[in-house]
Amino acid sequence: MVETERRGEQLISPFTIRERKESSMLTVHNLHKSYQVGKTTYEVLKGVSLEVGKGEFVAVMGPSGSGKTTLLNCISCYIPADSGEITLGNRQLAKLDETALASVRNKQLGFVFQDFLLLDGLTVQQNILLPAIIGGTAGPAMEQRADQLCQVFGISAIREKYPAEISGGEKQRTAVARALINNPLLILADEPTGNLDSKSSRAVISSFEQAKQSLEATIFMVTHDSFAASFCDRVIILQDGVVWRVLEKGTLARTTFQDQLLDAIREMGRE
Repeated sequence: MVETERRGEQLISPFTIRERKESSMLTVHNLHKSYQVGKTTYEVLKGVSLEVGKGEFVAVMGPSGSGKTTLLNCISCYIPADSGEITLGNRQLAKLDETALASVRNKQLGFVFQDFLLLDGLTVQQNILLPAIIGGTAGPAMEQRADQLCQVFGISAIREKYPAEISGGEKQRTAVARALINNPLLILADEPTGNLDSKSSRAVISSFEQAKQSLEATIFMVTHDSFAASFCDRVIILQDGVVWRVLEKGTLARTTFQDQLLDAIREMGRE
């Protein structure tokens, strides 16, 4: 059966990956991934197709076991897909060798994790510069970019402090700035508000909004949090390894969009 999307309360025809691919920063087409445990094969992704346009803020939601984390790991190429295509910009990632993939992860992908993953022995500014240091591009220009990112995310006053001296929200904003230091094509965020209180969560989502508006960042976020997802342009809901529904915010108010997300999740539970 052909998958459909829902925009507001109106069903729309499914997006065709091939038609919209040229305007996409990320394209995933017919992705399959399974795991072998003993003699049993567990199919986790069952033909997932999606796209993320340049400058979009897109979330993926779904219950535990729906394939969200596996999808994110396949896109970042930390685990190989069984079949299907993943295209970042104009490059098909499955065709790259490990050296080329390492370069893509460092220069074209930015990562924001639930547990921050800041290095305790480095200052905020040094943590932000870490991808540039690893990539061998650190220097005055990158230091200036780090200063600009600190200004954008409101953390200039703490840039000489260490992770143990700052709040959870400040740590995550530092992580967002670090993800952007190399001006990547795409930011991958894995449950970025999962360990934060509501005030810190709002600050982190504001950081993503600022990254999108001020820096034209493209963001792909996995989350369980309907509040965080309600700030996105579009939310892709997975169930049992397939795209169950796609909701677009359009001109809806954030609270109205969150209500639609919650309604969709409840409907999925009833099904």
